[in-house]
Amino acid sequence: MCRIFGFRSVLLSKVHASLVSAENALMGQSRRHPDGWGLVYYIADTPHVVKSTVSAESDDLFRHVSGIVTSQTVLAHIRKATHGKLTILNTHPFQFGRWTFAHNGNIKPFDLFKKTLMEEVAKDFRPYCLGETDSEVFFHLLLSSINKLVNIHEQNPDMNLVMKGLSNAITRICEIIGELSVKETGIPTENYLTFVISNGPIMIAMNGGMNLFYSTHKKKCPERETCASFAPWCEAVAQGEMKVNHLIISSEPLQGENIWNQLTPGELVGVDAHMKLHSEKVLIPFVK
Repeated sequence: MCRIFGFRSVLLSKVHASLVSAENALMGQSRRHPDGWGLVYYIADTPHVVKSTVSAESDDLFRHVSGIVTSQTVLAHIRKATHGKLTILNTHPFQFGRWTFAHNGNIKPFDLFKKTLMEEVAKDFRPYCLGETDSEVFFHLLLSSINKLVNIHEQNPDMNLVMKGLSNAITRICEIIGELSVKETGIPTENYLTFVISNGPIMIAMNGGMNLFYSTHKKKCPERETCASFAPWCEAVAQGEMKVNHLIISSEPLQGENIWNQLTPGELVGVDAHMKLHSEKVLIPFVK
């Protein structure tokens, strides 16, 4: 299966260490996930997407882009293909307008369910499913569900409605494809729907069977004496819909000062445009 990374912060920040040099950084993980990579960084809430079908570890472009990106919102993915050829169209993250999406998962057997799933995608969105992957269909189905409740082209849509749209879509998908798996092997003969989605100000992640971790605070911030945005919650557990200064999403905990929490199967977690933390449990079936 694939690996994903998401970063949302109140500050413009570099993510080079998380992508390249940290323990469990994406570049190192690409040895086991060699089928391409993609990176999205937002400037003024506009996504800039860079993709390659080459392994991140052997691609100088990955090192170059990871070294220069400074943004408040970053989404990255390294691919281990289950559906579709090694092409740019099949490489994550996928984009529609200001929305971007990375998936670590699988729908089995996708050929059997593709027609039914495409019928759940809004007609206006269907022409933009350009590749061959289940992930791209999944993305447009999520957007279709959100768009029933709020205009997805709004810069700052209501977070509760966005979360509700995601929950409705995931519930409907499971009605079609069946229960999701939590088997650690991540074999492509099982269903997994783990993902990260963002429109720049908003970022939301879900454990859909494959492990996913998030961090909102550090043990002790090394910049606590100099950072203008330092606050008590930078070194404290986020509770309820409190404000945080960063949200980091990763398939594995990364080395450093960040404190990591594991999402439980079916759990959604995310931040809105005001960096308030939101969480919700989607009641869907899982099998071990």
